[in-house]
Amino acid sequence: MLAVDKNITTTRDHFLSYITELQETICKTLEDVDGKGVFRQDSWERTEGGGGISRIMENGRVFEKGGVNISAVHGELPIPLQDTIGVNESRFFACGLSLVIHPLNPYIPTVHANWRYFELYDNQENRKDCWFGGGSDLTPYYIFPEDATHFHLTLKEAIEPFGNGLYLKYKRQCDEYFVNLHREKEARGIGGVFYDYLRPVDENDEQKLLSFQQSIGNAFLPAYLPIVRKRMEHPFGENELIWQEIRRGRYVEFNLIHDRGTLFGLKTNGRTESILMSLPPRVRWRYDYHPAPGSPEAALLEYLKPRDWVNVR
Repeated sequence: MLAVDKNITTTRDHFLSYITELQETICKTLEDVDGKGVFRQDSWERTEGGGGISRIMENGRVFEKGGVNISAVHGELPIPLQDTIGVNESRFFACGLSLVIHPLNPYIPTVHANWRYFELYDNQENRKDCWFGGGSDLTPYYIFPEDATHFHLTLKEAIEPFGNGLYLKYKRQCDEYFVNLHREKEARGIGGVFYDYLRPVDENDEQKLLSFQQSIGNAFLPAYLPIVRKRMEHPFGENELIWQEIRRGRYVEFNLIHDRGTLFGLKTNGRTESILMSLPPRVRWRYDYHPAPGSPEAALLEYLKPRDWVNVR
């Protein structure tokens, strides 16, 4: 299902090997930080080809719910997805790691990350196209500018060796993507980086893009864990939990209405439990709710606008 040839020669095998190791590293590290919660593992197979390994934590001391999933699927690409992606080839291979972590303490942000690789083939199984996509983004419930700066700066430092201006480009794409358009273009969080359809122009460029993808993946724990450790003992009460649940409602709305990964997984007959692991365990909707002016909750909404987080004051 997720077996990798020991004689790794192709980009897809290199990347699949990488995300398999990264899943293990991230899960083990998060378990160590939590001190109570452990990841349960489910392996699954897709009837049309491929499968995945889902690793889920629930009811931890620090992390209320989290999922770190990898998948490698292949087969016929449904016609609606061919139209959406804008390709004519019908056979595909896709692999990736997707994670969402929902902490218990409202002062710790929710975090999402995804790193994926896609190939298309003709009827003779010749590769006709390939690309990378992914990114990382942060969804706080209370704003600490220094935390936002740390997260963005860590990603920027991981990207900079691969080209001037790439961080700003992918940050802008993240700001534009993670938005609830049906909520007057309200941002889901404070962003990070997002990129898609990174196609290599030659073999050397393909290796560069693979290294780029690995650099972003390796930056995840250094970007997120210092924030977790700084905020995990911050006192909170019922009011903070209610606000967390309201904002989680916005998170659910984005994932079910706009998120490309969710829609791709459902339309290609992926495993529903693994796809919807991104949804939080507690959530709340209040009709036409607005936080009190001048409150910390209202302050968050003011920060949910694109800004230069690396140099924020």
